[in-house]
Amino acid sequence: MARGQRELHLMGTVITLDIQVDADPEPILAECATLLQVAEHRFSANAADSELMAVNHAAGRHPVKVHPQLFALIELGKTHSCAPASHLNIAIGPLVQTWRIGFSDARVPSAAEIAACLPLIDPRQIQLNPATQEVYLPQVGMALDLGALAKGYSADLVIAHLQARHVQSALVNLGGNLVTWGPALAHADHLWRIGIQDPRSPRGDYLTALKLPAGSVVTSGIYERHLERDGHSYHHIFDSRTGYPLVTDLASLTIFSEKSVTGEIWTSRLFGHDANEILAQIAAEPRIEGILVFQDGHWQASAGLQGHFL
Repeated sequence: MARGQRELHLMGTVITLDIQVDADPEPILAECATLLQVAEHRFSANAADSELMAVNHAAGRHPVKVHPQLFALIELGKTHSCAPASHLNIAIGPLVQTWRIGFSDARVPSAAEIAACLPLIDPRQIQLNPATQEVYLPQVGMALDLGALAKGYSADLVIAHLQARHVQSALVNLGGNLVTWGPALAHADHLWRIGIQDPRSPRGDYLTALKLPAGSVVTSGIYERHLERDGHSYHHIFDSRTGYPLVTDLASLTIFSEKSVTGEIWTSRLFGHDANEILAQIAAEPRIEGILVFQDGHWQASAGLQGHFL
C-alpha cells in the first residue's frame, strides 16, 4: 500500500490530503486538487469571477442559472438558514463585506451602515427554481455567502471521489474541517485520534482528545479571527438580528457527524445559543454529537461521546 500527501492553498486556507491506496497515489491527489480548485471557483464569495458571484452581481436584476452543485448547496443553505432559531444565514454577504473581519481592510461600520444591511440579509427572500436551476436575489445589494458551508460540502466531494477511486484510508483537512475515511492504519484499533483545540492556547494545544471511527469533525469558533478597535474585540460570527457579532460565552462548538456539510450546518445553526439548548438540540438530532468549549476554558460534551475520550 502506498501513501500520498499533498498541501494546497485554496479557499483562503491550507488544505492537506493524506491517503493510502493500493495504487500510485499521485494521480488521485492531482484529481482531488482539480476538484477543489473547481469548488473554490464555484462557491467563493470573495472571487469576483466565481459562479456564486454571478448570482450576487445579478441581484435585483435577473435570475441566474447555476451548476447543480451550487444550486444544491444554496437550496440546502436556505433551508437551514430559515429554520426556527437558526444562526446560519447564507444571505449574510452584505454584512460580512461591510465588516470585512478576517481581511486586511476590516473595520467597525457605523450604526447606519449596519442598519442598511439588515433588510438585505433575510434568507427567506432567496428565490429558487428547481426546474431551471435558477437563483434570484430580488433586491439590489443582496449577496450570498456560502463560507459557512462550502468547505464541508467540498470535503464531502473529495471523500466521495476517494471512495470511488478505492482509497483504503484518508485524512482530508480543509483548514480545520477534518474528514476521515476508512481505518486509521497508524493505530492497532484503527480508530482516529481527534484533538479538541484549547482556544486560549496556540494551535495544536488540546483540551482533550477522542478516538473515533471515520467521519467528520467541524469546529466553529470566535478565537481565531478578530478585529481589535478602541479597546473592543469583534469576532466574525454575526447575529443577523442586530448586525453585530454574536454575544456568547462559547469559544468554540465542535460537531461530529458522518458528512462534513452536516457538521457545518449544525455548528452554524447552534453557535451562540445557550449551552443547554445546544446540547438538547444535539440530543434530538440523529447521528451528530458535539463538544462545547467556553471562553473560560471549561467544556461540555454530548452524551454520545462518553467512552470515546482518550
